[in-house]
Amino acid sequence: MTTTPAPRALLQAMFQAAIEAAQPSHCIPPHLPPAPEGRLIVIGAGKASAAMAQAVEQHWPGPLSGLVVTRYGYAVPCVRIEIVEASHPVPDAAGMQAAQRMLDLVGNLQADDTVLCLISGGGSSLLALPLDGISLEDKQALNRALLASGATIGEMNCVRRHLSAIKGGRLAAACHPAQVITLAISDVPGDKLGDIASGPTVGDATTCEDALAIVRRYGIDLPNSLRAVLESGRGESVKPDDPRLARTRTTLVATPQMALEAAAAVARAAGITPCILGDSLEGEARDVGKVMAGIALQTAMRGQPFPAPCVLLSGGETTVTVRGNGRGGRNVEFLLALGIALDGQEGIHALAGDTDGVDGQEDIAGALLAPDTLQRAWALGIKPRESLDNNDGHGFFQALGDSVITGPTLTNVNDFRAILIT
Repeated sequence: MTTTPAPRALLQAMFQAAIEAAQPSHCIPPHLPPAPEGRLIVIGAGKASAAMAQAVEQHWPGPLSGLVVTRYGYAVPCVRIEIVEASHPVPDAAGMQAAQRMLDLVGNLQADDTVLCLISGGGSSLLALPLDGISLEDKQALNRALLASGATIGEMNCVRRHLSAIKGGRLAAACHPAQVITLAISDVPGDKLGDIASGPTVGDATTCEDALAIVRRYGIDLPNSLRAVLESGRGESVKPDDPRLARTRTTLVATPQMALEAAAAVARAAGITPCILGDSLEGEARDVGKVMAGIALQTAMRGQPFPAPCVLLSGGETTVTVRGNGRGGRNVEFLLALGIALDGQEGIHALAGDTDGVDGQEDIAGALLAPDTLQRAWALGIKPRESLDNNDGHGFFQALGDSVITGPTLTNVNDFRAILIT
C-alpha cells in the first residue's frame, strides 16, 4: 500500500525532480560530439553554462580549451575551460567583456576545428555585447524597460537580437568555417531555438522592423542610439540561409517537458495522478493564476476534467507588468493570484518556482500555497490583494515562511507549477 507524503513534502519532491532532470551532469555526456581533426573550442553562456562546461571536461578525454559566462554565484570548478561570472537579469561590464573575448577566441578558426557551444537560459543578459554606437548603459536601460513592460520572452529577445553584436546567429557566423555544435538547455516556451539566450548560434528570421513594432506595442521609450540602429536596419541579424551557418547544428539536451515528466513520475509513485497541462504556458502571471484556479476548483468540486487525487503540472514563462514597488517575481505573482482565486478551498495545495532558483531578481525560487495561506496572512495584518497590486509576492510568502529557497540549481528549464488536489 502506497503511503502518500504530506502535500508540502510531495510538492517539494516534484520540484526537486524537475530540477534534477535538467542537471548538466546527466544530460550533457550523451550528446558530446566525436573528436574533431582540429581543435575543440568550448564556449557558452547561461545560468547552466558552467555546470555544462564541467560535464564536458569530465567526459572529454582529449585536449580542449574555452570560455563560458554564467551568473554570479553559479560558477563551478573547471580546469581547461575558463568560467566568467556576470550579471543577470540586467547586463554588466563583466558580461560585455566576456562576450568580446568569446568573439576573439573563435575569430580565426579553421574548417577542421569544432566549436562546442553550451547555451542555457539567462544567456541573453550574460552575453551582452552592444553593436557599435550603443553603450552598455543604453542596453541596461532597455533590459529594465523590457522586464517591466509585460512583453513575452520571445518579444524581449527579438529586440535584444537586433541590438547585439553577438546574438541572432552572429556568434556562429564568427566561428565560420569551423563546425559549430550547440547543446542547449531550453528555458523558453515551445523550445524555440532563437529565443534560448537570444540564439547566438541560430539563424534569425525576424527583422529590425519586427523589433520596432514590439517597442511601439509596449510603449518602450528607446534611447536615440538604439532607435537609430533599428530604424536604419543596421541591427539586422544573421538569417537562417546565411552560408556561414551551413555547418551548424543544435541539440536540445534538456527541456521543460522533460522536467515535468520527471515530476509526474514522482506523483505516480505517490499514488497521485499527474496531469501535464502544458510546458509552454504564457500570459500575465496573475491571469494564468486565475485560470488555473478555475481548473483546480472544477477538479476538486466536480471531478472534472480529472478525478482527485491528482496534480496539475505546467511550465513555461509568464510575464509581469510591474505597477507596484514590491518584491516580486512571476512565480510568486502567479501563486498569490491563484491563492486569492481559490479563497481557501480545502484540499488544494500548490508550488510555483523557477528551476534556476531565482524568481524575479531575488535568490528565492518561488513559494508554497496551502488552504490556510490567506487566513495566516490576514492574522499577520497582511492583505493579499494589496500585496498582489503592489507586485509583492516575495514579501507576502516570506512573511508566512512559505518561500522556496534552493540556492543556485546550476540549470534552468524555466517555471514549474504544481497544483495538488487531494
